[in-house]
Amino acid sequence: MPRYFFGIHNGGPEFDDTGTELAGPDEAHAKATSLLPDIAREEIPRDGDQRTFTVMVKDESGHPIYSATLTFAGLRLQ
Repeated sequence: MPRYFFGIHNGGPEFDDTGTELAGPDEAHAKATSLLPDIAREEIPRDGDQRTFTVMVKDESGHPIYSATLTFAGLRLQ
């Protein structure tokens, strides 16, 4: 089973040096898109109202195969 590496960028890069074995690129895509809301859920309450979260998926050769970004913008009205 191929191994995929998920780099998270949310203010600073966090590199995955272990990787995750998945069935293929479609499963890697699904995992990447499910990671973003989980990261945002944990980070937004602590770090303010303007945040961008990015996940970059690389294959075993280090080639990027998918990237997704989630942006949060909040504005206090009172």
